[in-house]
Amino acid sequence: MKACLKLDNGEIFEGESFGAKGRVSGELVCSTNMTGFQESLTNRNYSGKLLLQTFPLVGNVGVNKEDDMSSEHASGLIVREYCDQPSNFRCDNTLGAFMNERGIVGLQGIDTRRLAHILRENPGICGEIYS
Repeated sequence: MKACLKLDNGEIFEGESFGAKGRVSGELVCSTNMTGFQESLTNRNYSGKLLLQTFPLVGNVGVNKEDDMSSEHASGLIVREYCDQPSNFRCDNTLGAFMNERGIVGLQGIDTRRLAHILRENPGICGEIYS
């Protein structure tokens, strides 16, 4: 299903949705972590924000109940490529299912490097994901 991110500066990034469907808006924040996407999503500092993951593949190890950190979470997750077939012995579910249960909207298939550059040049920029 198609989805897009519209930034306050008018730029639009088109991609595909995963996780929950809907429309969310918030400040864009960035995580450069190679692992720990579940922990980043449930980090209280990112509550209500749109989280950009710069690592190119996210979701490949799935999620598990033991690492469920907080009931607070980001409103949206933006990634280059989402993996819906995780492979990890601790995996209880896919990242997409985890996000759907919590109402977190996901956007994949965009140029996250370009988006990170925009964020570095415009700290505090906000956006809206439509899926």
